[in-house]
Amino acid sequence: MTPFARLVLDAVERIPRGKVMSYGDVAEFVGAGSARAVGTVMARHGSEVPWHRVLHSDGTCATHKSDRQLDLLRGEGVPLVRDRVDMRRARWDGG
Repeated sequence: MTPFARLVLDAVERIPRGKVMSYGDVAEFVGAGSARAVGTVMARHGSEVPWHRVLHSDGTCATHKSDRQLDLLRGEGVPLVRDRVDMRRARWDGG
């Protein structure tokens, strides 16, 4: 595993229950990479962390896991508007 991947997974591990970050938020939080690079790390290693708390910046879920991701987010009380996370209310800034 690369040092960047470890940074990403450590950041995702810190996202509190009921909160989310976008792929780009994670890249900004770790100070490296891009949303796409974070997505690659999550695709390869995401099962090691609460992967469901990372999604697209518009609040939509990963296409291939959207039903499962939405179920997990609902279970944590993440605010949703239909099938999107209300990013204004649910986004975690890392603080």
